Amino acid sequence: MTVRTHARIALVTAATVALTACAADDPNKRAKRGAAIGALVGAVAGHQVDGDKGRYVGAVVGALAGGAVGNYMDKQAAELERQLAAEAARDELQITRIANDALKIGIASDVSFPFDSADVKPGAQATYSKIANVLKDYDKTIVHIVGHTDTSGSASYNQGLSERRAQSVSSLMSNYGLNTARTLTEGRGEREPLVRTGDGVNEAANRRVDIVIKPVVEGQEQQAYAPPPYLGS
Repeated sequence: MTVRTHARIALVTAATVALTACAADDPNKRAKRGAAIGALVGAVAGHQVDGDKGRYVGAVVGALAGGAVGNYMDKQAAELERQLAAEAARDELQITRIANDALKIGIASDVSFPFDSADVKPGAQATYSKIANVLKDYDKTIVHIVGHTDTSGSASYNQGLSERRAQSVSSLMSNYGLNTARTLTEGRGEREPLVRTGDGVNEAANRRVDIVIKPVVEGQEQQAYAPPPYLGS
């Protein structure tokens, strides 16, 4: 059996174990599956077998060398700020830096969606088109789309609504040309508020979609697929 065959078997086994670990009743299974797939992609694309020498070589296509990450993400942030200046001036969204050089675009849900709906408003579609177009130019990243709600309604209903809204944004940006292989969606319901108030209060700031952009770093590729950290305040 060749070294290449051994490697393929090892990768398939690792993928099977990782995906099986994402239990069917685990509410975070989508994000965990994304992390598992990310690790496998990193292994396959980043460590191909040299058939002559029988060793792993190379780096993930499109991954950033560690020293280049900050500059790459700075340029991406500047371009997003330029393209989304009008929306930011209207307080419709905010672009911030979070841990490990990631970027977060926080977008108010009432700007994007009608009340109790996951259908993106026609007026908001141009905003998501701008975001998608920038992200297409900066393709060395994984894009996490995370939905949030306020505390009105039941926690289970809010969870479902946050998931549907995240998926709607992902589908829309896919229509604008963003590669779906780079996107992961997740709903966090009412669990990560920006404004802390009593249950049942219509706190508008908590109704939002966060787009978290994580760099793919050479040698640490799987981290780009890991779920974003706590996004509340």
